[in-house]
Amino acid sequence: MTAELVRGQNHPLSQVRLEVRVSAGKPIVAGATLSDAQGKVCGIEWVAHPGAPTLPGLEVSKQAAADHRLAFDLDALPESVHRVNVLLALPTGIGGPVRFGALDAPFVAVTGLDGSEVARYTITGLDSESAVIALELYRRQGAWKVRAVGQGYAGGLAALLTDQGLPEAGQLAGSINEAVAQGLARSVAPPPPRLPES
Repeated sequence: MTAELVRGQNHPLSQVRLEVRVSAGKPIVAGATLSDAQGKVCGIEWVAHPGAPTLPGLEVSKQAAADHRLAFDLDALPESVHRVNVLLALPTGIGGPVRFGALDAPFVAVTGLDGSEVARYTITGLDSESAVIALELYRRQGAWKVRAVGQGYAGGLAALLTDQGLPEAGQLAGSINEAVAQGLARSVAPPPPRLPES
């Protein structure tokens, strides 16, 4: 049976290989940060994002999309990792919405590899925020749990990453936005060739 989580609620995870599915209705960026027992992200190599989508034990989407599937193998994470935060952000500079309040509430679900839902969470109450920590997967006494977070940041990815103790937060946020803009540019068909004037 699926657990319908509300903000702050947690639920035990009985499996370590799982997916987090995200649905937002409009293209958004999905990523994840790894942090230690104190909740600190120790460096940019601890952040999975479209420009660096694979880390030991997890993989995220390479571009902005309305729907995402993030893959996790919690047993493959480094021993020093105690928390994994799933983050969502609005791409900047592409003419889309600039705040989550302009979208339908994003929806996230933790599923087994067979697609069976373990827990689901609809992130309500967002307004001026352009980045949000959706879920936290965390290790407690040798077992993993999921917590519904829904913590939004009006200052976007840079503010979110700064809050997680990352010194290079501003630079990394800029490079993530750049990678997303390039990915979107690649996915748009080029204009048809211009015919010579007759």
